[in-house]
Amino acid sequence: MKYQLVCTDIDGTLLNKDRELSELTIAQVKRIAPIPFVLISSRMPKGMRHLQHQFGNISTPLIAYNGGLVLDGDKILHSTFIDNSVLEATINKCANTNIHLSLFHADEWYVQSMDYWAKREENNTKVTPTIKSHVDVLNTWRNEGKGAHKIMCMGDENEIDVLYKTLENEFSDDIMLYRSKETYIEISHKSISKKTAIEVLLSTIYTHLSMENIIAFGDNYNDIEMLKAVGLGVAVANANNEVLKIANKVTESNLNDGVALVIKELF
Repeated sequence: MKYQLVCTDIDGTLLNKDRELSELTIAQVKRIAPIPFVLISSRMPKGMRHLQHQFGNISTPLIAYNGGLVLDGDKILHSTFIDNSVLEATINKCANTNIHLSLFHADEWYVQSMDYWAKREENNTKVTPTIKSHVDVLNTWRNEGKGAHKIMCMGDENEIDVLYKTLENEFSDDIMLYRSKETYIEISHKSISKKTAIEVLLSTIYTHLSMENIIAFGDNYNDIEMLKAVGLGVAVANANNEVLKIANKVTESNLNDGVALVIKELF
């Protein structure tokens, strides 16, 4: 079999309308074991591990923060975080707005309060954040030599528009801005992507494989580079038009078990 590794996005691709794994998806992933089934997402690791437990493949590597953090169990294979000067500027720009900021490093997630946006993310990811002021988080990370693997900005569409344009103008050489929804901005380091994270896996763990041996699934802009690079890039039917255009194959939507159906067909 040509395909020996499966990588998939989570939200909008793998999960159903309840943000959960369907019984068919779990059954198909278990059926093809020991073929590695790698979760690759903008989520934090803690928001992905419960899915691995459901598959029974907790020994498989994880790719979090769109490639900003690559883990093999507790071992860090790759870690790239945003410079704290960018984080400080982002905090200052949001200070007099209604924009919610979520700050992430590895399995740390900080919010200033459990507002509407924090509760929404908690519901989606099954992870509860720590309440701590942005400035305190920034100072702690500076002292510890750490930074944000991801900054998430959520709020009114107009305020998000202004923030997006401002950050893009000032920090386009340093960060990648990803508009997952009109009310969301996800910020990561410029140098990383889902494709670069897969390359880390190929150079450290799956050294006998190449991109041609990989199937990848996705639905959104941050999946495009990955889908174009692998042997078979599959878009779910609910994907953005740009993703549908570049995909080698289009399957059913995430609501109709699109990932599971391709696994069933090809393996």
